[in-house]
Amino acid sequence: MKYYRKTSHAIYDIKYHLCWLTKYRYQVMRGDIANRTREILKQICTQFDIKIIQGSIGSDHIHLFTSVPPNHSVSKIIQHLKGVTSRKLQQEFPELRKRYWGQHLWARGYFAVSSGNVTDEMWMDYIRNQREQEKPNDIGDFQITP
Repeated sequence: MKYYRKTSHAIYDIKYHLCWLTKYRYQVMRGDIANRTREILKQICTQFDIKIIQGSIGSDHIHLFTSVPPNHSVSKIIQHLKGVTSRKLQQEFPELRKRYWGQHLWARGYFAVSSGNVTDEMWMDYIRNQREQEKPNDIGDFQITP
């Protein structure tokens, strides 16, 4: 693997492809909401030392290919990403509060898979090609380079 990361006691290369949906698959991730979602996700990942290798915000779902330190579990990562983005987006965009009156922006589950049998390049191509399968989103793809 190309990029090993270090903590004070570990050298690791743990990568996950994470994906989750908006509740009822409402297509609300557009324009300012999508831009703000991207900013919030970057802030959360920086806070937890998670590197976003490739990401894509669709109109009704989010894909992230991440490098994660060994002290974080996938369920806790998703809990923070979904919880914080939902809370902040609903506070900042009143139209979301009206649509999601139960205060749940995201659908209940999520998809997570570690990078292994499928190469990193295959995941990044898959995420990059998400835009071709649906209407183009005005914010496009984003990534943070190491």
